[in-house]
Amino acid sequence: MDLRGKKILVTGADGFIGSHLTEELVRQGHDVRAFVLYNSFNSWGWLDHSEPGVRKSLDVFAGDVRDPNGVRTAMRGCDVVFHLAALIAIPYSYHSPDTYVDTNVKGTLNVVQAARDLGVARVVHTSTSEVYGTARYVPIDEEHPLQGQSPYSASKIGADQIALSFHRSFDTPVTVARPFNTYGPRQSARAVIPTVITQIRAGARTLKLGSLHPTRDFNYVADTVGGFLALAGADAAVGQVVNVGSAFEVSIGDTVRLIAEVMGAQVEVSTDDQRVRPEKSEVERLFASNDKVRALTGWSPEFAGLDGFRRGLERTARWFADPENLRLYKADIYNI
Repeated sequence: MDLRGKKILVTGADGFIGSHLTEELVRQGHDVRAFVLYNSFNSWGWLDHSEPGVRKSLDVFAGDVRDPNGVRTAMRGCDVVFHLAALIAIPYSYHSPDTYVDTNVKGTLNVVQAARDLGVARVVHTSTSEVYGTARYVPIDEEHPLQGQSPYSASKIGADQIALSFHRSFDTPVTVARPFNTYGPRQSARAVIPTVITQIRAGARTLKLGSLHPTRDFNYVADTVGGFLALAGADAAVGQVVNVGSAFEVSIGDTVRLIAEVMGAQVEVSTDDQRVRPEKSEVERLFASNDKVRALTGWSPEFAGLDGFRRGLERTARWFADPENLRLYKADIYNI
């Protein structure tokens, strides 16, 4: 499918990955409608920090994916939908799981129901590597069993299955993009990489962190965006679940050491119990196979391997080094 000339909606356009995706679509010359969470401050989230030319090019719709009427209105006239709107913080899902079902499961139902009724040509639904839970084998391919180890991951499993069920039942043209651990400028400090960077930038040399032994497959946000765009244009990806990952595994502890090296800091780590997941909820290992996305689209990560990871961390640390960006974070507070 050629995206040129298509009206494109991005839900969650105000968020971390969504804002980067929205900006890239605009830079490529696409007609983009940005679905942002309604608020009385008229804030567009991270899009407020986009280049003036990007902001002026956007058709912004403020609403809530939990509301089917607003979702349908936002999607009317659109050919392609990138559905990224979701609640994603794992600790917050422990004490407010209802909101995750409402936003992630019902929100996705609203999107695919409207897509079916309106005849949308393509829906790229955003999943997460958390649905796999702790790896039973590596690299993790798309046939790996699903394990809901947190209310968040359980809600995303439900959302994925809702999306796929509409393809199987009604031929709704859905692709499930399953990104592994995305990082980069604008990421919430609830995630480990911005947590480490912001603490170091704030002057801390004893960092408060959770478990250091789990491994992750980190992906620089530009790679995640590239994977999403490639999947939207691949007809063969319709009805498929597709990993978007770097195929590179690194522990949290080694990640901390690499960030400190990139930032020229000597640090120690202190375990903060409130940052440690319950034992059976911790995902111990994530390591992606990206063979399928390569075969379907030809996409491959530009920030792959240890060298690519270092380059991505350098870019991320530079962004946080800007005082105007750093002041948006509360490095002294645990952000769930």
